[in-house]
Amino acid sequence: MHVLIAGAGIGGLGAALCALHFGHRVTVVERADKLREVGAGIQLPPNAMRVFRALGLEPGIARNAFAPEAIEARMGETGRTLFDIPLGEAAKDRWGAPYLHIHRADYIAALRSALEARAPGSLQLGAGLADYRQTERGVEAVLDSGEVLHADLLIGADGIRSAVRKRMLGPDAPVFTGNVAWRAVVPVSALGEQAPRPTACAWMGRGRHAVTYRLRRGALANFVGVVERSDWTREGWSEPGERADALSDFAGWHPTVTTLLERVPDGALHRWALYDRAPLPRWTDGAVALLGDAAHPMLPFLAQGAAMAVEDAWVLARALSVPGRGVADSLRAYQAERLPRTTAVQAGSRANMGTFHQRTAWGRLSTYGPMWLAGRLAPTLVHRRMDWIYGHDVTRAPA
Repeated sequence: MHVLIAGAGIGGLGAALCALHFGHRVTVVERADKLREVGAGIQLPPNAMRVFRALGLEPGIARNAFAPEAIEARMGETGRTLFDIPLGEAAKDRWGAPYLHIHRADYIAALRSALEARAPGSLQLGAGLADYRQTERGVEAVLDSGEVLHADLLIGADGIRSAVRKRMLGPDAPVFTGNVAWRAVVPVSALGEQAPRPTACAWMGRGRHAVTYRLRRGALANFVGVVERSDWTREGWSEPGERADALSDFAGWHPTVTTLLERVPDGALHRWALYDRAPLPRWTDGAVALLGDAAHPMLPFLAQGAAMAVEDAWVLARALSVPGRGVADSLRAYQAERLPRTTAVQAGSRANMGTFHQRTAWGRLSTYGPMWLAGRLAPTLVHRRMDWIYGHDVTRAPA
């Protein structure tokens, strides 16, 4: 079967590699003329790593990643530890794969390298998808250039502003959450004794939170900070930000956070407004399906957006490989399997937004107090609470 994929991000490249694994032929079209080193860090949890292990890609992806020693939560101003849960081999044994941090550019590069090795010439850059048409034999995809590509099916893995989704369902109506996110990457060597610990650390505070972790085998520190405010509503995540504004947003916070912001290289601080979207009524249209952010865009409060796209990719490719089943039925089966899972993760992400940003003294006591107690009296409770996400294994045959 010939699978045409729009978008060469993590979801699109992952979908191509999964389709190849199940014996299909692939073509990936990407509007950008170059896969640039954009973005910053991304968490690569065990549920996504299970897929890459099944594809034989774990060593290549892990090569430039960083394995955190623990997951921890701290108070943003004082740095007081709420919980500190070791990862290491015990967590790998629990969840079946490692928990890694990786620069988005390294992630994309590893997937692209694997695709080019397994299907040379299958990636077409500078080839944006403008429209598609259903035919008796599958799909005709019309590129911005006017070129028409033919395939048995089309996967829209073209992100939060998906052209495939817009063609399928019309324009969406995103809702501003009242949160603005900052992001930056800083060399650890520039941070001295205030370099973030080698953990995945969430710093919690009134109306804001931050996340710090390391990248590129520990050489870089990644920062994401989310602040409740209404005076910035641009969704694009490459918008430049001013250092003074970021420092104002996190004034009085722990020196690990403020030092990181003070030492961001010029031009390397960005911010974007966080929008939420209602669940879609459907992800499929005959021989066309949506995947990843195009199907179920997520707020970043569980760090599962890219991982859900990777899970999607495996399930979709497997669904296409059931003998005797047509493309449309296979795509509907993919949606039926994935919709409950992604809906639950979306809901969890929304819920975490409130957990991280407790404004009142009672809210902080009633939320962070039990976290602190659990971290000391029942440290495995945090592991158990994440089992439903990290322990999920889409590579197992469905029941």
